[in-house]
Order: sequence, then C-alpha cells, then structure tokens
Amino acid sequence: MKVLVTGTEGYLGSLLAPRLMGEGHDVVGLDTGYYRTGWLYNAIQNAPRTIYKDLRDVTADDFDGLDAVVHMAELSNDPTGELRPGITHEINHLGSVRIAELAKAAGVERFVYMSSCSVYGVATGDDVTELSPVNPQTAYADCKTLVERDVALMADNSFSPTFMRNATAFGASPRMRFDIVLNNLSGLAWTTKEIAMTSDGSPWRPMVHALDIAKSVSCVLSAPRDAINNEIFNVGDTAHNYQVREIAQIVAEVFPGCDLSFGDQGADNRSYRVSFEKINTLLPGFSCEWDAERGARQLRSVFERIDLSGEEFTGPGFTRLKRLQELLDTGQINENFFWVDPEEAN
Repeated sequence: MKVLVTGTEGYLGSLLAPRLMGEGHDVVGLDTGYYRTGWLYNAIQNAPRTIYKDLRDVTADDFDGLDAVVHMAELSNDPTGELRPGITHEINHLGSVRIAELAKAAGVERFVYMSSCSVYGVATGDDVTELSPVNPQTAYADCKTLVERDVALMADNSFSPTFMRNATAFGASPRMRFDIVLNNLSGLAWTTKEIAMTSDGSPWRPMVHALDIAKSVSCVLSAPRDAINNEIFNVGDTAHNYQVREIAQIVAEVFPGCDLSFGDQGADNRSYRVSFEKINTLLPGFSCEWDAERGARQLRSVFERIDLSGEEFTGPGFTRLKRLQELLDTGQINENFFWVDPEEAN
C-alpha cells in the first residue's frame, strides 16, 4: 500500500513511518519541519522520502497514486493551540479538512485521522465511549471535533475515513516530547531528582504508548474496509486510565532517589476516564503492549544511555510551545506560522 504520512518528523510520525515501511508499505512523508531540531537519540533505521511543505500549501499532485493518508501534522497539544487560537483553527481544522478533500478527489481510499481523547474534556460518571458527548475545553480539542464532524460527511463507497482518538501519549521517541505528562515527570525525575506537583494529581488521564498508537494505525490500514469505514476508535486500554498522582508515583518508583510531593487542587479541570473496549474487540490485531511503568523504565534506560542533561530537557527542542515561540521570536516563522525566507526578511 502506498501511504502518505503527514508529520513524519514529529513525536509519533518518527515512530510510525519506520514501522509501516518495515511492514512493506511504500511510505511518503510530509512535514513542515518545525521540530527538526528536536532530535534526542538515533534509532531510526528506515526513514521515508519526505516532502517538506506546510500542510496549507499541499496540492492535488501530492496525492497522486496514494492508497491511504495518515494525517497527524497539526499544531500539537493544548498550550500550543492557545498560543494562536485563530492560526490553530486555520491549520488544525481547515487545513486538515482540506487534506481530506484533496485525498478524496485524488481517489485515495483510506484516510486515518489522528484525533484525541481530549475531545471528552471534562467527564464524570462511567468511562466515556466513542458514543459519549464530546466536551472540548481548548482550541486544540475543539479542532479535533470539527475535523471529525466535517470529514465524516465525506465518507462514501470509495473514501473511508477512520478517526483515532488517542489517549495521552507517552514513551521514548527520537523526536522526543517532554510536554506530555509521563515524559515530563520522567525528565524531572532524572534531571532534578524531584517531582514537585503543583496540584493534588486527582484528575484522570487515559495513557497510551507511542508505539501502541503506531500499532493501531498499522491495524487500521490492514483491516477489512467494513471494520474501519467512518469509525471512531478510542486508542488505548481501559486498564491504563490513571490519576495523575498515580503516574507521578510510578515515575518516582522507577527513578531511584526521586522526591515526590503534591500541591492543592489544580486549575486544570480536564478529567476523564475512557473505555477502550471497542478498539480491543473490533479492530483486528490490536492490543496495547505498554503500560505506564514499562514506559517509565524505557525512558530511564534512554536517559541513562544518552546522559540526558537538564539543559536538553528544558530546552525548546522537545517542548512544542517553547519551540514555536522560539521560531516566532527569532523571525523564522511569521505571525501566520509560515516559514520566512531569509532573503525576503530584509
């Protein structure tokens, strides 16, 4: 299968593309290159040919001959989305819908969209399912719901979109991110020997390893069309719903000598438990192989091998908001997040 993966230089894409190539898929990447400097370690044996282009600049020609598109190239996570909410909607909502429109017009049969469990926002009571109401709390999550709504309307006998509502990701990646909870706490534990929580850690978060997310995409691409056509899947394992304080305790236990403390109830009201029964029963071949403890141990092993420094951990290369702010402050991208040609800057 010939597959276009957008965001191949990101946290998830740098793991997904090599996996798909190893399974025999012909993979082409597309990435704007915002996070090219965020290189933590070298573990990529296969890298796809990559088109370096802003997703807002793609053309119909970029989709010729493709069997599938896996779309994950958006401004990622809630703080980044709040940096410029208008641009977030331009890229994450309108840009993503345009990707789907071009793919469908080019005859692409499968479209896999990386959504997020953050669309549930604040939920109480039973574990939320794919049929539960969405309640987005941020521009990032709102865009996810809008793309799901708009792209679902495009489904027909020749175009099959699938929506993957990933739990909060964790785990090692060559294009690392330290702005997601388990990775961040692990980095703190390694570099400072201290996790000083500013909240009581009571909110619930579902967690899924980045490699299990890659596995879910692989399963969708190989599944019968009837199993994935216009379906939403929560991606994770119901057993891997954790309170944030549990995640902190797991990390503190994996990193010896780490002091752990908690604060008062935090201002972030996002809390939700998620059911992952659907994906684990209806998507052929899918099951999660990683829990939080195994993921923390993987990170400790990586940190030991590369001798992660505090400067690397806190630098802009591995935190989405810091990197975009750096690009803005240095004039490398303009207010609309397009790259600035150095010759035109003067």
